[in-house]
Amino acid sequence: MTLALDPQIAAALAPIMEHAGDAPPLAAGDVTGRRTTLDPMLTTINKLEPTAADVTTTDYHLITDDGATLLLRWYTKNGPQPGSAVLYLHGGGMILGSVAAWDGPVSRIVSRSGVPFLSVDYRLAPEHPYPTPLHDTYAGLSWLHAHAEELGVDLARIAVMGNSAGGGLAAAVSILARDNDGPPIARQLLIFPMLDDRNTVPDPDIAPYAAWTYDDNITAWQAILGDNAGGDAVPPDAAPARLADASGLPPAYIEAGQLDIFRDEDLRYGITLSQGAVPVDLTLTPGAPHEFDVIAYNSDAAQRAIAGRVRVLQSL
Repeated sequence: MTLALDPQIAAALAPIMEHAGDAPPLAAGDVTGRRTTLDPMLTTINKLEPTAADVTTTDYHLITDDGATLLLRWYTKNGPQPGSAVLYLHGGGMILGSVAAWDGPVSRIVSRSGVPFLSVDYRLAPEHPYPTPLHDTYAGLSWLHAHAEELGVDLARIAVMGNSAGGGLAAAVSILARDNDGPPIARQLLIFPMLDDRNTVPDPDIAPYAAWTYDDNITAWQAILGDNAGGDAVPPDAAPARLADASGLPPAYIEAGQLDIFRDEDLRYGITLSQGAVPVDLTLTPGAPHEFDVIAYNSDAAQRAIAGRVRVLQSL
């Protein structure tokens, strides 16, 4: 038996694929081509559903230790605030994407959960390879802790969350904070996270449905890690799948799609965390490719996934 797309996801994906046309696949290593092609596609997909009308955004700016200015966007639902908060990291393989491109999905989860989010516009590879995106994430976490009182946030109720590469950064910053006695993290929500630089060999059951392809993955990890990609010198805060000792990390909520190239690394990471006595809430969605939650927001599968995230967020 072969794997197949969930019918509702397939129906939502069909017009997107038709719009993409018959453009030839991009060669591995072509970052510029991916930015030209995928950035507009991601923005379009993330705008398939409207931005939540009951969510307000406020922009702040952070000066990093090396003098860069980062955008921090604070999303709050109108009305009383719950006291919890989330540091959010967007997807895009750490080579593309932006805070603005994810305004729609972030606003919708804030509206559904009531929990405010701080989204970090971390710098991208290859111009800013590891550890810069991670250090930008850590700086955002530190900023949120430093400004918690004025934002009405309880320091003990701050989570980190991200999708795809952002999920990998959320996992990585949890490791970095643990190893450096950094700001406490109440929970990590890892949404189909990108965790393993060694994931380069196509799975024939998944490759036909890959919204993020194996060549995309090779391109991103080479941009992030350079010649170290796939080698023995990659630390776990660069590629969290390299983690050996998970003890002391925050409880984790992990989602994976059965037709996502990150499926196996995500499942293995859940096992690694469990072996370190970290509480793990793990969901595998059948028939689901990468980013299925925004591609087919109104599908039953996406609504189940989003309900799971809301449940965890409201428990903070």
